[in-house]
Amino acid sequence: MAKKTLGVAMIGYAFMGKAHSQAWRNVGRVFDIPAEIKMVAVCGRNQTNTQEAADRLGWDGIETDWKKLLTRSDIDIIDICTPGDSHAEIAIAALNAGKHVICEKPLANTVTEAQQMVDAANANKNSKNMVAFNYRRVPAVSLAKKMVEEGKLGKIFHIRARYLQDWIVDPNFPLVWRLEKDKAGSGALGDIGAHAIDTTQFVTGQKLVGVSGITETFIKERPLPGDYSGLQASASGNKMGKVTVDDAAVFIGKTDGGALATYEATRFATGRKNDMGFEIFGSKGSLKFSFEDMNELWYFDNSESSETAGFQRILVTEGVHPYMTAWWPPGHIIGYEHPFTHELKDFVEAIVNNTEAKPTFADGLQVQKVLDAVVKSSENKSSWQEIK
Repeated sequence: MAKKTLGVAMIGYAFMGKAHSQAWRNVGRVFDIPAEIKMVAVCGRNQTNTQEAADRLGWDGIETDWKKLLTRSDIDIIDICTPGDSHAEIAIAALNAGKHVICEKPLANTVTEAQQMVDAANANKNSKNMVAFNYRRVPAVSLAKKMVEEGKLGKIFHIRARYLQDWIVDPNFPLVWRLEKDKAGSGALGDIGAHAIDTTQFVTGQKLVGVSGITETFIKERPLPGDYSGLQASASGNKMGKVTVDDAAVFIGKTDGGALATYEATRFATGRKNDMGFEIFGSKGSLKFSFEDMNELWYFDNSESSETAGFQRILVTEGVHPYMTAWWPPGHIIGYEHPFTHELKDFVEAIVNNTEAKPTFADGLQVQKVLDAVVKSSENKSSWQEIK
């Protein structure tokens, strides 16, 4: 029986566009998914640059107006890899046009926009929606969730989460779009803190219900940018612009399961390149994970004799581990790009099998409410903010 063909169009082609393109190219080669993937078109504002991206990333064609993608019968899926200020407009229009939508995180720049996206998703039940929290699909993270669900940690008391980077420590690093509130919504809090929030809520199955936080912008002005791509940029001259987002955020919280939580998101952790990690402490055991060692999960079993008890390292490369049967023999590690492929595997299966694609826009909205509460807390002397 011939497989269904799903045509994909991607809007935006920089850092995340490169990662998503790699995943679209590989997902049908690595996994036995129930559809044939056709990379129909990539969309960008500049025709020359977009054509170069299409040639380099493997897309069949280009568009410079994303709205034209929505009227094409050969396109089933819209993949949104643009800055956050355009997520809501594109996603809502795509859903209303009957397209399936996967959207990069954070879902939107505001709670209002995120709610509008959820409303559009609810009004178009035949169109699948997913927010691209790719760290859920790291095999070690998926294994951690499985261990929590199996009761290996018992009652969870504490959650500690972090996302540490250092790519803008240099005050001469230019004012790229991620440092402008009108485009990005927020800084480290929304860009990387959203991952830490979603990942720990996913693993524990518990949602944050209240927070108290503080944010800080360490470098108030930066040189205006010249050409840049992704996280790489250079200044164009001596003109300066105002940084309008946070450089770092720290907050405490409480979950609906009664656990206490601490979170840290910063782009000023000198020496830390991409350390998204967590520690979860329970009555029966504990887990710890760092993305800088993404193939490892550490587990403490509290039932072990105190004579030999200690954190044990699990190398998450066995065929029994989530997603790993598709890859390499045990001990042959995977990297940053692989969870994107896992994400698209699950998305395609949800489309063809008519199941829920997780995390949904509703999950993205919940994270957006946490981000909004942290900002409100910081603006009000770190006052406690309930999340509803």
